[in-house]
Amino acid sequence: MLKHLKTLSGHQNPVYALANSSNDETFFSAGNDKGVVEWSLGTMAFVKVKMPVQSSVYYLHYYNNQLFVGERSGAFSVYDFHESKIIARINAHIKPIFNIQTVKSKNELLTTGEDGTVAVWSLNDFAEIYRFQVAADTVRTIAIAPDETEIAFGCKDHLIKIYNLSDYSRKKNLESHSLPVTSVAYHPTGKYLISGSRDAQLKIWSLPAYELVQNIPAHLFTVYDIAFHPTLPYFATSSQDKSIKLWDAENFKLYKILSLEKAGIGHTHSINKLMWSNNGKYLITTGDDRQVMVWEMEL
Repeated sequence: MLKHLKTLSGHQNPVYALANSSNDETFFSAGNDKGVVEWSLGTMAFVKVKMPVQSSVYYLHYYNNQLFVGERSGAFSVYDFHESKIIARINAHIKPIFNIQTVKSKNELLTTGEDGTVAVWSLNDFAEIYRFQVAADTVRTIAIAPDETEIAFGCKDHLIKIYNLSDYSRKKNLESHSLPVTSVAYHPTGKYLISGSRDAQLKIWSLPAYELVQNIPAHLFTVYDIAFHPTLPYFATSSQDKSIKLWDAENFKLYKILSLEKAGIGHTHSINKLMWSNNGKYLITTGDDRQVMVWEMEL
């Protein structure tokens, strides 16, 4: 179902961030190195260091021919592909940025991180529109509902906080995880939200009421990322336990475990980030072992 295709080496330090481009040919990675790296899916090889960075990168987000780079310093940079240069650098937070998302219907950019605030920026000129405190400590992750009516924040205080996207008012708190929430993702149709945590559990919340309908002991350690396949009924998870798991997005059956122990090939350290290529042909994973791995989806 998923098989190892290529291991891409070149990073000298742990990697925390991945982003697709607008095509099916290239993607980007970044971490504790001094730059954002561009890779080719066509040749399965290093292309170039796309841009330098001033501090470690914890998040990459691509939207509308621009790459947003969230740094440990609390700043984010905007690389514009039309102009082939960095067009803005904003000192957004006083502590590291852990997540960046765009609200397409409002033409807004959201940043959040270790200071517990969420900042709202205009995508026209990157001016700050609004800022609000979601948690006293870290907001690790953001998921935006497919219809862009609600947003979920995964927080260090063990809570998932649901907000209305129209006015950024808080709607409810979801309490069930016993340790910090490290990943959240809405099903592409918006029928449920999945959350992952340092408690190694996946929790399934049915919408619209956000009722907890299932608890899955998914991994041995922290669940760092959750990614739905763009067209098929699957989602993948990655963990501090060095494994990638592929799940059925309808009945939550575990289909495949990709790990050094199970498959004879895999990451040797924590897997911090995963994503599907735009066309769904590849799953791309990376982490503390400095390797970027490409897995091919076989139907």
